[in-house]
Amino acid sequence: MKRRAALGALGTIIAGSALPFARASDLPTPANAIFADTFGGSYRIVVGGLPGGQADRWGRAIALGLEKILSPRTPLRIETVGGQDGVTGANRLQTLMVSDGHTAALLPGESSIAFLTGDPRVHFRPGEWIPILAGLSSGVIVLRGGAGRLAQAAPVRLAAAAPESPDLAAILAFERLGVPISPIFGLRGTTAVARAFGLGEVDAVMLTGEDIPADLASLQAEGGAAICSLGTVDQAGRTVRDPRFANVPTVAELAGIRHAKALSPPLERAFQGVAAASRLDFIMVLPHLTPAASVALWRQAALGAIQGSALQSAATASAISLTVNGAAVALAPIAASPEALLALRQFLFTRFGWRPS
Repeated sequence: MKRRAALGALGTIIAGSALPFARASDLPTPANAIFADTFGGSYRIVVGGLPGGQADRWGRAIALGLEKILSPRTPLRIETVGGQDGVTGANRLQTLMVSDGHTAALLPGESSIAFLTGDPRVHFRPGEWIPILAGLSSGVIVLRGGAGRLAQAAPVRLAAAAPESPDLAAILAFERLGVPISPIFGLRGTTAVARAFGLGEVDAVMLTGEDIPADLASLQAEGGAAICSLGTVDQAGRTVRDPRFANVPTVAELAGIRHAKALSPPLERAFQGVAAASRLDFIMVLPHLTPAASVALWRQAALGAIQGSALQSAATASAISLTVNGAAVALAPIAASPEALLALRQFLFTRFGWRPS
């Protein structure tokens, strides 16, 4: 569920004229910075999304912060490619024959969901991406009646856009909890989901993306309660509680309380990959075989960019975290093994008769 209430804040950063700290020249420069003008050539960010959309606005705002180191004399070019799910943009990055270090891609988490579920449009491999910067959100499952509802025999009616959407994380979470569900597919967007919950047409909703605190408050007013979260991944790769929802157990914790049967190892790995993709608001990556010096330069520029007060304010307003050092850890579970991918697709077919179209 993505309200994206911070689009106005991002628009302010992009406009730049009204706020002096929004200019790239005013962003902090990391100590011992190496500037890219010694490399020559122009820099660009391929954004997987629609012009003016969420990914595009983040890409343009981040570009302002990157320019001081990457391209102090020439603005970074932003190229929006394809639809909202980012698949076309990810494919474009994969087709780069020469990774000269001048092109990055900013992709929404939905593109990784498409990879995991075997979308036939996908011609990219997230395991080959070199992560530079990630925007991480939370994932919280809200259930009418709270955890006590889990003891009832009737299947939980779960609001879901589609099997291959970020709501797949909630489907797998209920499987991990040992709770039967009846997904109500076709509910897309905040308005449709909130209306269905308010009318009593669905029992459960997974909140992902931006502005979760406000979305959670509106569902709580209708009798909903947060029962578990997708957590977050620490530097050791372990799933721990989300600090934004420190009082909410992770799916694994709640499953332990319920003494639920564990998923098969391949399906558990698939679940971790889907959860990681659902937590990704966006990720900026470089293509495979990008020179190490260029990777270091992009990461140095990204570290400087996220220190800027403009991006920090936008991230706070969006309830997401911007990270350079944690980007690789956030992306790692998505590079699932063939056995995990097969288990996920078999699960979707067996339970819902779903297969990639």
